[in-house]
Amino acid sequence: MTLWETDENFSLYFGPFQGITDVYFRRLFMQYFGGVDKVFTPFFAGVDKDNRKSLKTAEIDPQLNNTFITIPQLLSKNADELLRFASHCKQTGYREINWNLGCPSPQVADKKRGSGLLPYPEEIDRILNSYFEVNPLNLSVKCRFGLEHVNEFDSLLKVFNRYPISELIVHARVGRQRYLGSALAEEFKRYIPLLNLPLVYNGDIFSESDFVRYRNQFSVINMFMLGRGLLSDPFLAREMKGMVPLLNKKEILRDFVVELFHVRQAAATHKLSPIGKQKELWSYLMWSFDEPQTVWRIIRKTTGIAEYEAAVDHVFCTREWIGQGFGKRGRTTEVVDLTA
Repeated sequence: MTLWETDENFSLYFGPFQGITDVYFRRLFMQYFGGVDKVFTPFFAGVDKDNRKSLKTAEIDPQLNNTFITIPQLLSKNADELLRFASHCKQTGYREINWNLGCPSPQVADKKRGSGLLPYPEEIDRILNSYFEVNPLNLSVKCRFGLEHVNEFDSLLKVFNRYPISELIVHARVGRQRYLGSALAEEFKRYIPLLNLPLVYNGDIFSESDFVRYRNQFSVINMFMLGRGLLSDPFLAREMKGMVPLLNKKEILRDFVVELFHVRQAAATHKLSPIGKQKELWSYLMWSFDEPQTVWRIIRKTTGIAEYEAAVDHVFCTREWIGQGFGKRGRTTEVVDLTA
């Protein structure tokens, strides 16, 4: 049975990627592909009293963002900062913000931010208590099971259950795992009945078959966040939703990639910076072409604008688009045991 033959409803979210899913990417993604119900901004940080200029960017400018589906995200370990961010977003028309407790980057985690704050449930409790005493705006939380081990989540869920968190998005890994091995789906399933708030599953959804498997495994979950699978195949969400199939996918993708580069060029203060952002995107897109390593070699070596544009033309003229390739070739298969 195909996904669109079921009567069950589900929501799909597009997770944030620093350096890739900026406002220009998000706007064009919804224009060309769609299929997602929420898009999350890459995280903001350093929103202190002396740095409010950090909020005056295109990333959350309500003139450039759909405030009904865009969720601004903050990386912080400070309640005042969280409240300040929420107040600003509320004033500019947003309905929800997201607190990042999941970033696995060592540069972040080692400073006790992102997943680095997860071993300290008492501090998370204090921050949430301060926030919900004021409760300026709906707050969702994106997290992992812990920093070092899954059982850190035993203490965390008791904290989360005490507050009216709008949604808890759980990437089914721990911070130290980063993206190695497989998502810990069985651990996620074990925690479902212990949480009394809306729960979103995130982790290793790279294809329609992956999605069907997780839907069957988590029968009570109807919200899912996509990440690497959607970056490597931007058509994935609309296909999972059973939307009208798009013909000539390679041509549509080419138009998207070309327009995104031009838009980023127009907005850039440094003429070569958009090439770096485009390469970040291509490090995922390459997996859904017939010869991903060939595609990557062609794109990676470019340094100038004309050279990059010629490389893109060459890829689309010589390589075939197959779609949904990340799960087959792009993911790391190393098994990491972090459940002890």
